[in-house]
Amino acid sequence: MPGRALITGITGQDGSYLAELLLGKGYEVHGLLRRSSTFATERIDHLYVDPHATTANLFLHYGDLSDGNSLVHLLQDVQPTEIYNLGAQSHVGVSFQNPIYTADVDAVGTLRLLEAVRQVTPDVRFYQASSSEMFGKVAETPQSERTPFHPRSPYGVAKVYSFWQTVNYREAYDLFAANGILFNHESPRRGETFVTRKITRAATRIKLGLQDYVFLGNLDAERDWGFAGDFVEAMWLMLQHERPDDFVVATGERHSVRQFAEKAFALLDLDYQEHVKVDPRYFRPAEVDMLQGDSSKAREILGWEPRVGFDDLVGMMVRSDLELAEQERTLVDAGLKQIEWRNGRPE
Repeated sequence: MPGRALITGITGQDGSYLAELLLGKGYEVHGLLRRSSTFATERIDHLYVDPHATTANLFLHYGDLSDGNSLVHLLQDVQPTEIYNLGAQSHVGVSFQNPIYTADVDAVGTLRLLEAVRQVTPDVRFYQASSSEMFGKVAETPQSERTPFHPRSPYGVAKVYSFWQTVNYREAYDLFAANGILFNHESPRRGETFVTRKITRAATRIKLGLQDYVFLGNLDAERDWGFAGDFVEAMWLMLQHERPDDFVVATGERHSVRQFAEKAFALLDLDYQEHVKVDPRYFRPAEVDMLQGDSSKAREILGWEPRVGFDDLVGMMVRSDLELAEQERTLVDAGLKQIEWRNGRPE
């Protein structure tokens, strides 16, 4: 029988796809929402529009991973059967600029939530969003559940802390707590400051004459890129398994940032070399050169496998951003809106 799920980070890319998946399975879904002066629910607004629905199954609650009391009260009110902790400051580059905030939310925030679970809902099934960035300076390729961690950013370090706290609470308090070590996963809902979406957004705007260049950092960095919609299914499968465990989720293939840009621009009959410029300001103090995951365990035990390949993923994102760019172009041509753009200059 479908349960009641709580998703932190529900307004993010992964949260929106996971909410869709769970609602489709008949779950009652609750999401944790940080209070701000503007709405940031664009990725999940469509989930409220169902003319055939007789009851509402999606509920949003204000709270914050930096506030332990709010988490305790939330669990008391919702009484979830499953928790998916996706909330985080998730940008690796930003974590170098805001390391203390990143540690507070991504590391200690997980501890606050686990402690609330221990006190209020110890029978809940708990999923922790771990990251391939924990491997950092990799000890072996591909990386599996047995590969040692060597994080190379405040974000990666915070995720390692959360990983081991999840394991510790599982072993110390017999909680059903699982870690999903997800490698890079993208979609048309990816934030525009992340390199993949930055590329597809810029390429489509360049195609329509809305900008001329895009500035990037390390073009030779290699990542294992999959589709976020596929990866959230693995999260759900982990909590349906008979016992809690830790799983790598990845496609098993790797491509460079350069290859991603080349593919995206080529789909628009453009040469990326004419429009991509390297800006040293986008290089990180400690680079992660290459990540490639071995998801054999998830495939064998959970029966999970990715459905969307690299070429299809890039194509999906380009098509979506081309529609967005065409809307912008129409507004410019019609004179209905003044588009303020800085010609791809770095922020």
